Amino acid sequence: MMNEKAKDLGLKDTHFVSSHGLDNELHYTTAYELAKIADYALNLEKFSEVVGTKTYIITINGYPRTITNTNELLGYVNGVNGVKTGFTNKAGRCLVTSALRSELNIITVVLGADTKRIRSRDSIALIEYVYENYEQVNLKRMINEKFKEWKKRNEKNICVNKGVKNRVSIEIGETKYEKYSFEKEKIKDIKIEINCVFYMEAPVEKGTVIGNVKLKLGDNIIEEVDIKVREKIKKKKILDYFWKFFSNYDIIVSSVIN
Repeated sequence: MMNEKAKDLGLKDTHFVSSHGLDNELHYTTAYELAKIADYALNLEKFSEVVGTKTYIITINGYPRTITNTNELLGYVNGVNGVKTGFTNKAGRCLVTSALRSELNIITVVLGADTKRIRSRDSIALIEYVYENYEQVNLKRMINEKFKEWKKRNEKNICVNKGVKNRVSIEIGETKYEKYSFEKEKIKDIKIEINCVFYMEAPVEKGTVIGNVKLKLGDNIIEEVDIKVREKIKKKKILDYFWKFFSNYDIIVSSVIN
């Protein structure tokens, strides 16, 4: 069941042979995939509650006993809210840590440390490095604002030939990421490109993709959202041309008479 779940999560370098995780050549994972497992698990309310609890009082034979979370960073480092310590002879001292500061949620993984002190030191160094050098950007808001400005200038120039309407109403799809983390010094280099066709032949179906909005950092495309037609535009029939002709004819005759 654990291996099936790993497969569902898209893990390619993780394999389980037991539920306890003791050393076995066929029992393995990676730092990256442990982070993905933690990311999934933290969305489970009970799991998140347990790993974020520093101490808990239980009762044994009628006597209260306080048990303490083995995660030494919990309650010690600002923002830490989980996740899990680990140790075997071959794996060494391990720690998967989740932290949240200013809406930026991160997961760090330290494996193979010789001592608890070293794993704590390395984990703290990773956490502080991220929060000193990275910042979260609201991609959805940035893209929507840029598209709104572009739409105001360009929507009226998109033409539909032989359509019952010769202009279209457009919208953009949903972003894959609402927020995304960037190195602070590179945020100024974020660029948004908008590409769209300005001529179409009727009929045009609702939802037809006629362009895209790309948010890029250098040559890397971070987010790409489709530009779509909001409503169906039917092709003109012969009667439509007659009605238009006679409508224009009436206007001409009226003008001549007047």
